[in-house]
Amino acid sequence: MNYKLAGAIRRNRKNFIICAILWVFFTIVFVAPLVYTTFQAKQSGAFDLNIFLERVGPNITNPFATIGGIVSNGVMSNFISALFVFTIFYLAFFFVGFVKSAPKNEFSDIEHGSSDWSQHGEQYKILSKNKGIILAEDNYLPVDKRGNVNVLVVGRIRFW
Repeated sequence: MNYKLAGAIRRNRKNFIICAILWVFFTIVFVAPLVYTTFQAKQSGAFDLNIFLERVGPNITNPFATIGGIVSNGVMSNFISALFVFTIFYLAFFFVGFVKSAPKNEFSDIEHGSSDWSQHGEQYKILSKNKGIILAEDNYLPVDKRGNVNVLVVGRIRFW
């Protein structure tokens, strides 16, 4: 199970930063204006849809003035509760994407024919690091080795 978590974190390193930036963007551009516009539409007592539709556009286009209005009019508790709900939904979608990107097995993303099958120089008991028939990066089959040095190449040659 550890390889799944490690693989998902390795794959999504850049996505964590992108998702954090998107969360801040959505909070400033959408959550804050919708909360403040809802507050403005409820000032007369009942929710007035005409006021909401009239002011939602200008509040979205001026997000920092909207945040200033939230702070100055005491709407911070409504903003925090709406931000909490938005964050829960955002994290749920992020978690689904994170789980979907986890490797299916321990050998996902390992190049076939690479030296990733061995660790800590085990391959150099058989292979050479410096010269011979090229097998993979930094892995050569020595030609002066005793025994069988036959090589089977599996793959295809592409011409374009």
